[in-house]
Amino acid sequence: MDGITVLWLVFALMNLAGLIIMGVDKKRAREHQYRISEKTLWLVAVFGGAIGAAIGMQLFHHKTKHFQFKWGFPILALVELVIYAKILF
Repeated sequence: MDGITVLWLVFALMNLAGLIIMGVDKKRAREHQYRISEKTLWLVAVFGGAIGAAIGMQLFHHKTKHFQFKWGFPILALVELVIYAKILF
């Protein structure tokens, strides 16, 4: 597998992870269960999953009232999109 293929795979997996953890955390919040920490949500976003996390935030209406998530995830997603675009295209 070449480097570009690996980067595409990492991009897809991290963003899928970001999307999934936002959905899982929202489900846990509704059911009053043990939650995924905000630190974990941010770590997934920072390490390449911000686009998926931002989409998940909107899709599941989760963390949309928290300033740091409301603005931080979309801004980080734009930064990651630019970085991915420069590297992959």
